[in-house]
Amino acid sequence: MPEPTPAPNAPIVAAVDGSETAYHAAAWAAVDARLHGRPLHLLCSMAVPFGYGDQPTLPAGERDWLRDEGEAALREAARIAEAAAGGPVTVTAELTFDFIVPTLLDRSRTAHRLVLGSRGLGAFRRGLLGSVSTAVAGHAHCPVAVVRTPAATDPVAASKPVLVGVDGTENSVGALEVAFAEAAFRGVGLTALHAWRDTSGLDLPIGDWAGVRDGEEAALAESLAGYAEQYPDVPVRRIVVADRPVRSLLDESANAQLVVVGSRGRGGFTGMLLGSTSNGLLHSVDIPIVVVRAAG
Repeated sequence: MPEPTPAPNAPIVAAVDGSETAYHAAAWAAVDARLHGRPLHLLCSMAVPFGYGDQPTLPAGERDWLRDEGEAALREAARIAEAAAGGPVTVTAELTFDFIVPTLLDRSRTAHRLVLGSRGLGAFRRGLLGSVSTAVAGHAHCPVAVVRTPAATDPVAASKPVLVGVDGTENSVGALEVAFAEAAFRGVGLTALHAWRDTSGLDLPIGDWAGVRDGEEAALAESLAGYAEQYPDVPVRRIVVADRPVRSLLDESANAQLVVVGSRGRGGFTGMLLGSTSNGLLHSVDIPIVVVRAAG
């Protein structure tokens, strides 16, 4: 079945749970919504995780308490989002008692982007755990942004380039398209990083690397071909390294405001919906990361 195509006014959907990282995510999502001229929809799930299957019926008093807690989290998230946006943004809020992962995956069919905090309040408090961001990033129909720290909305960071991981496969195409578009929207440059050695083992001798570097630089240039004409105002810096992608992207992320990667990379098993690079960066990079699932 073909992937759904979001409408031109598709919202940015941010999941909140009352945790600090979720509020950071809401703030970044609000800035992103204003940047793209899109509405922001805040979603809070108060589903109680009792394992698999339908939820048991909660006593009325407990359900009312959960509703009050969720509505308070949404009000605070909306306040933070409106303050962070720095301008007019349409903000809507929704409380649900459905489980968060399937709800977000369903919303990803019509959303421009999903935005999550890297971790939340924990399973007992219905938080957005790392497993939630991993599951959503690997299965969502739209790009998924994960935000860890308040530095995501730092005005100093806003002048830094967008960083994209390029592996030379079809998986990079969607990531490159999103990364160039984000750099253009933000009025910054793009850093395209290609890490040649993405397998475990001994470090390659310098002499061997010198023998393959020209070919790897040509592969990166081929991946970037055509984008210069489409985005003439986006300066591109190319980096080719003989290192593992996670380590090299993590190091370079100190010089970027946003990192964009594909959901899978070369060498991964077909059934692995989230590759080792994207999964590793989700739980380690401090700047916001956008994971773009390959078409199909």
